[in-house]
Amino acid sequence: MTEPVAPLWPAGSATGIGSLPGTDIAEAVKFTLGELPELPYLPELPARGPGADMIGRSAGLLVEFPVELYTGRWRVAGGAGRELRRAYDLRERDLDQLTEQAEGFTGTLKVQSAGPWTLAASIELALGEAVVSDHGAARDLAGSLAEGLKGHVAEVRRRVPGANVLLQLDEPSLPAVLAGRVRTASTLHTYRSVAPSTARDTLSSVISAAGVPVVVHCCAPDAPLALLREAGAAALALDLDLVGVGAERLDALGEAIDAGLGLFAGVARTTPPANGKRPDAAALADRVRRLWRDLGFADELLAQRVVVTPTCGLAGASPAYAQAVLKACREAARRLTDQ
Repeated sequence: MTEPVAPLWPAGSATGIGSLPGTDIAEAVKFTLGELPELPYLPELPARGPGADMIGRSAGLLVEFPVELYTGRWRVAGGAGRELRRAYDLRERDLDQLTEQAEGFTGTLKVQSAGPWTLAASIELALGEAVVSDHGAARDLAGSLAEGLKGHVAEVRRRVPGANVLLQLDEPSLPAVLAGRVRTASTLHTYRSVAPSTARDTLSSVISAAGVPVVVHCCAPDAPLALLREAGAAALALDLDLVGVGAERLDALGEAIDAGLGLFAGVARTTPPANGKRPDAAALADRVRRLWRDLGFADELLAQRVVVTPTCGLAGASPAYAQAVLKACREAARRLTDQ
């Protein structure tokens, strides 16, 4: 196995994917810093409304690429509308709370944004078709996002100077973009597929511009693991129930880890089962160990290379269940240090 150049997070780390329930950013930042001290993150609170949702929040990072909310969907606009200005304001409040509550923090701190292809599949051009339908517009959007993320990372570093920033790019739509499954505005047809080389190079340009290690999160069953590795991801964030199916998928994951990538192992479900049972830390740790051994890697490297996470965001959970999930992830991560 190729060893990483330097550890990107402490051994035995756990973290969240991004979203949390509720609307109080002060409480949410305090919660992630307290509950996940090894790898806290700047939380997303989509319940706050437009501009706090994944697409609107990420669109607020775009540089000279204004959007507006029209009939419930984000679209390219001539200037920043009310919802986009609200996204700017919400981000400023988030950063103010991070500055206040993470004072003196030293260690790895994660921030999140939608990736270029998920934004291109979700934001519409003025005439109603998605940006992904126009390769020139998609290229411009990616360039704008790259510039915006570079500035965002710099701002987080300025506000929390002791932090080693880790950027997570969320790309749930990337498999659909590659397979030509993104629906047109009429929903009767789909847009043509994007060539893997184009998708890889575009994603690589955004990763390179960020200037920090990048985790790519994709919870689809057909997440393109080799493409993400080739694009320069430092780690992959995956739902283990979706990715660990079939020898071919395991081989692709093993190749990524062998190449030095970390794994954010999504093992804790984000909503409670019918019986209401909360996640069990021992069971989560055992699930991660089984996968690691199936991949053929040494047990002593497990806690160094794997971060334990929920399978996805927790915005749809109750506050109590979200807390239980992250507590279980943290305890599972600690168990992985005991081999």
